[in-house]
Parts: sequence; C-alpha cells; structure tokens
Amino acid sequence: MISIRLSRPDEGARVVEIWRRAVDATHDFLSPEDRQAIDELVCDFLPKATLWLAVDAHGYPLAFMLIDDGHMEALFVDPAFRGEGIGASLVRHGLSIHPAMTTDVNEQNGQAIGFYEKMGFKRTGRSSVDAQGRPYPIIHLAMRRS
Repeated sequence: MISIRLSRPDEGARVVEIWRRAVDATHDFLSPEDRQAIDELVCDFLPKATLWLAVDAHGYPLAFMLIDDGHMEALFVDPAFRGEGIGASLVRHGLSIHPAMTTDVNEQNGQAIGFYEKMGFKRTGRSSVDAQGRPYPIIHLAMRRS
C-alpha cells in the first residue's frame, strides 16, 4: 500500500537516489558528459524542491513527481518498484489537482512515451533539443479529456 504526500527537507538524498537509479535505468541515450552535467544540476535543485512522493507503509519514498503550474516537470520511480502502478498513482494524483496537466518526455525514452499515452496524454508537439539546448528531442504531451 502506497500513499502520496509532499516531500520533507530531510528526504533530499533519497529523492536524488531515486532520480539517479531511474535515469540510469531509462536514459541510456545520454552521453556520459551530459549525464554528469545534469546530475550536478539535479543534486543542487531536487533536494530543495517541493515534490509529491509516493511512499510505502513506513514512509519510505519509492517515487516522486514535480508539478509546476500544471506542468509535470518530473516523474521518476525507483526501478526496484517499477511496474507496480506507483507512477500511475502519482500521475492520477497530479491530474486530480491539474486535470489539463502537461508534460514533456525525451523522444528516446519510448517506454515513458508509451506510459503517458496509456494514461491518456496526447502528443501536442516536438522540440528538436531539450530545455538546455542539448541534442535530445522532446515530445510535448497534454492530458486531453473527452
């Protein structure tokens, strides 16, 4: 049984650990140099961010989501807990707050694109580079309710 709650300042190290494990499992397209540069940015930013956490019965974080003004900036699940519906639970929670939520996903991360489309997101566009101008195309997605 998982629950969803806001992060606490003392959980920064665990959040970074989740991010690193998830990226290492799903972002094999990143160059080592870009992976390191992004890691440095994440280590500085994530521990300070207000995140939605999916936690187990003991309060141990298994996944996190960052939403900024209706845009899901991040969704990462510890690979040890993938396939258990944790990411979907976080997305449903986000949609309960922001029904028209949007997100972006790396084009090379086909599993993530499939996940979001299964959740009901529709493609709304594509950028040839990521937000930092790196050569990783981005697919823009939005929840479209009928």
